[in-house]
Amino acid sequence: MKGEHIPHKMLGLDAFSTWLGIEILESHIGRCRVGMTVRREMLNSMGKAHGGISYALADTAFGFAANSHGKYAVSIETSVNHIEALEEGDYIEAESVIEKVNTKVGFNVIEVKRGDELVALFKGVVYRTHKDWEE
Repeated sequence: MKGEHIPHKMLGLDAFSTWLGIEILESHIGRCRVGMTVRREMLNSMGKAHGGISYALADTAFGFAANSHGKYAVSIETSVNHIEALEEGDYIEAESVIEKVNTKVGFNVIEVKRGDELVALFKGVVYRTHKDWEE
């Protein structure tokens, strides 16, 4: 199995991303754009979105794009910089583009945006296994 179908299969098996309300907006080999709306139960004690929300959205985009090349790929190191606070009702998007795959390890930077505004910057390292995604 290869390509834009893998992220859809992964989302169907991903209870956490489903609970978050993440939707796949675009999916191609090496590219995945996802989006979601910040809900009340995602807010922290200061009434802003918990930092894990933008992190989780970016991590989902990262994982979906990394796996779209047909091999199981798992993150081995990730980090996020929070740039702007998010409010209840904000719609955010994250896009991961992994154009070149030629080693077992890959690095990617994902921007999380609210419209055109950059709200978080996610960095991730992925390890590509030998295991193939199957139909």
